[in-house]
Amino acid sequence: MARIVIFGGTGYSGGNIASEAVSRGHEVTSFTRNAPAEPVEGVDYRTGSLADPAVVDAAAQDADHLVVAVKAQDVEGEPLASRVPALIEAARKYDARLSFVGGAGSSLVAEGGPRLVDGPDFHPDWKPEALAHADVLEAMRQAPEDLDWFYVSPAALYGSFAPGETTGAYRTGGDVLVTKEDGSSAISGTDLALAYVDEIETPAHPRQRFTVGH
Repeated sequence: MARIVIFGGTGYSGGNIASEAVSRGHEVTSFTRNAPAEPVEGVDYRTGSLADPAVVDAAAQDADHLVVAVKAQDVEGEPLASRVPALIEAARKYDARLSFVGGAGSSLVAEGGPRLVDGPDFHPDWKPEALAHADVLEAMRQAPEDLDWFYVSPAALYGSFAPGETTGAYRTGGDVLVTKEDGSSAISGTDLALAYVDEIETPAHPRQRFTVGH
C-alpha cells in the first residue's frame, strides 16, 4: 500500500485517480481549497492550497507519492510552473515521488515534433492552458537529478466534457500523442487513472513524460 497525496483530488483527473487508487487499497489524501460535493469513500479530504508552501510541505511529509492534478494557468494568481520549486523542495525533503497530470498540447504529433499546441488547428482558446502545462513539463525536465518524478499527457480528447467509456485498457506513447488508425485521439478519465496508478505501483517512466490514449 502506498500513501498517495493528491492536489486537486476533487477535480476530474484527481477524482478519478483517487477512486482508482482507493479501489486498489492505497491510502489516499486529497488537498483542495473546498470540501468535495461528492466525496469518494475511503479518501481523506483536507482543505489547503497548493500556493501555500506550508501546506505543500505538510502534504509531502505524509506521502510516498505527491500527485498534482490542477489547472496550470492559474493557481492562486500565479501559473503552476511558479509553484513547482516548492513542490520539488518538499518532494526531495521527504523522498516522495512527484507527478503531474499534464495537458495534451505539449505532446508531439510525430517523433521529432512539432508539438500539438503549435499546429494550425489547435484552438486558440486552449493555448494559454496548454502552454502553461508545457512550462511545468520543462521545469520538471530541469529538476535536480535526485528527484523522482513523472508527467502524464492525456490524449487530445480528454476531460469532463468528453468522459468517454471505461475500457480497462490504454496505450502509451512516450512524447508522441497516442492516436488510433483513423487519426482520432481520446482517453476516458477512468482509463487515464488506470494508467496513472499503474505507474505509481510499477514505475516504468522514471523522470519522464509519457502520453496515454485508447
